[in-house]
Amino acid sequence: MLWITIASAIAPALALAHSTECGSAAASIPHAAPQAVGGREFAARVAGLEGTARDGEVRAELLAGDLPEHLRHLAPVRLEGRVAGGRSVEITLCVMPDYLSVGSDQDALLVPMGLPTALEVAAHYGFMLPTPRMVDAIYDAAPVKLDPQPMPAGSEMRSTAYVVRHNQLIAAQRAAKNAPPDALTAGHKKDLVATARLASAPGRVAIYGWHRGSNQPIQPLSTVHGANYADYSHGVRLVSKIVYVDGAPRQIDAVLADPRVGPLLAN
Repeated sequence: MLWITIASAIAPALALAHSTECGSAAASIPHAAPQAVGGREFAARVAGLEGTARDGEVRAELLAGDLPEHLRHLAPVRLEGRVAGGRSVEITLCVMPDYLSVGSDQDALLVPMGLPTALEVAAHYGFMLPTPRMVDAIYDAAPVKLDPQPMPAGSEMRSTAYVVRHNQLIAAQRAAKNAPPDALTAGHKKDLVATARLASAPGRVAIYGWHRGSNQPIQPLSTVHGANYADYSHGVRLVSKIVYVDGAPRQIDAVLADPRVGPLLAN
């Protein structure tokens, strides 16, 4: 028997301690060179690109550290559960407060990408994609919840023009809420996720989320699309591979493989 509760990422007593832990987890994220481009300039550069061609440009910028400073301020997300024998366990994830974007805090473009690019960037940073259960936990813990904003379906969904327009809609929502850039934010994108289902769906990408409320994702777990598919609604939020189990640091792979506590993080 397993039960899980999600604790707020900003609970005052825990936020200070966990922020220190998550601060050290962010040390592997590279810092941008002085000549790094802003979001508007990057959008203009990739205006006529989509798919793997745009991914190549996204990959180059993110591997060079051209991402906003606020994404380096990892947010703690705490899960509590009771495992076999009745013992209570607390796991703290360190997650990026928003989805990956190119640019600065003042000028950023949220960038969708195919699974190969997302995995390469995650590995370069020492991070991983979240599981669907982590996506739910992040949404529940987020103090800033944005409404999904679907745009008309069609071939243009993969275009940079759609990506830019959706970015503008999200920015307007954030401005209306006066949300600080490093506040944990959720609800505005579908996540690329890690799931065992991909073992039986090679060459595919798994997406999940776009929550309208707790446990109310628009997008159930899906492996319909090929691995290189990406459209405006997709986002890549990374999770540190260092997690804290009852305050002790552990590698997330080992925690996921642990039959006692792994179910807290993945079905």
